[in-house]
Amino acid sequence: MTTRKPTKARATSARAPGHAGPSRMPHQLRIIGGRWRGTRLDFPAVEAIRPTPDRVRETLFNWLAPTIGGARCLDLFAGSGALGLEALSRGARAVVFVDRDARIGAYLRETLGRLKCEDARVLVGDAQRCLVDLEGPFEVVFLDPPFGAGLVPAYLAELSSRGMLSPGALVYIESEAEAGEPVLPAGWVLHRTGRAGKVGYHLARAAT
Repeated sequence: MTTRKPTKARATSARAPGHAGPSRMPHQLRIIGGRWRGTRLDFPAVEAIRPTPDRVRETLFNWLAPTIGGARCLDLFAGSGALGLEALSRGARAVVFVDRDARIGAYLRETLGRLKCEDARVLVGDAQRCLVDLEGPFEVVFLDPPFGAGLVPAYLAELSSRGMLSPGALVYIESEAEAGEPVLPAGWVLHRTGRAGKVGYHLARAAT
């Protein structure tokens, strides 16, 4: 009777823990269009940061293509800065980034300096308090607050009441998909909407 030699375990296709797929390593984003296209940026390992997925970002900036060139933009809850940096890359006139985490503020300032971009301002602090000190109006606003906190309606109202928006401004809203379409202030119109996995993304037009 013969005995078989132990066989080596077959390699599996399972990804190693922490693998983020081929397009982005953990804590890294890629600018996908414009003058900085293909540039990869390493952002801080802050748990709350949830960059807008590449596919969603590409769809969003296709929607914004007629508007983003020359626009003044506000990136609330900036996090990795993916949206504001993409806007600058694609010709936005200026972007104000707002985030409460000092590590994110330092990263954004360093990144803007490395990109030799002088058309941006970084504010570190609570988003609602920062709105008090800002001067509008903005043509495009990116609103991507923490999921599950129910902050979208309150910030849409703040943007309207504080005169932060030019007539007919476009406001991008990102939230958990299960929340459905956002409730908009009177006179606003939901211009575009989509879903990618657990992410719901919407483009609203403010009252004219």
